[in-house]
Amino acid sequence: MGLLELCEQVFGTADLYQVLGVRREASDGEVRRGYHKVSLQVHPDRVEEDQKEDATRRFQILGRVYAVLSDKEQKAVYDEQGTVDEDSAGLNQDRDWDAYWRLLFKKISLEDIQAFEKTYKGSEEELNDIKQAYLDFKGDMDQIMESVLCVQYTDEPRIRNIIQKAIESKEIPAYSAFVKESKQKMNARKRRVSSVVPSTSQLLQKRVSLYSQRRK
Repeated sequence: MGLLELCEQVFGTADLYQVLGVRREASDGEVRRGYHKVSLQVHPDRVEEDQKEDATRRFQILGRVYAVLSDKEQKAVYDEQGTVDEDSAGLNQDRDWDAYWRLLFKKISLEDIQAFEKTYKGSEEELNDIKQAYLDFKGDMDQIMESVLCVQYTDEPRIRNIIQKAIESKEIPAYSAFVKESKQKMNARKRRVSSVVPSTSQLLQKRVSLYSQRRK
């Protein structure tokens, strides 16, 4: 099965740009950041043992997608013809995609994360990210709270207030999933978060992963 067919099967789209969540006009840096963000979500090191096989497959496919869009010649062919050179050395299915990923993205320290959080919270970047998450998930607060960087459950009133103000100013539409969210769903989210007490190492791993999405 070719790369485009694999993307359709695994990610629900044969559009390589959509797989990485970027525009067709995206710069090299945007493509790189898109790859990094999506690969963090499916990296085999971040899932349970019974999910590793599926995550590894997704991770390998993402590596091949980025190999196409980061290569000027291959990208040009794809942009013009909508096809991929499956025989290219860069798309070798036996390539060590984890080693390739680690060459692209260096290790991040706790100090890096803490410095980022200080400047990110309350910034224009955070505001834009919250509004984009709201649009992406059509007002579903469960997914919004999971996707926005540096957010804890205690931040929810602040996040909701930001979204509400954006709705009132007509910047974003009033999705019913947000404006009509039931108390039952809100309480279920609170219970779900309260019932899981992650270890310090798990918290650090999540913070490293989320921070990485902005650092690249």
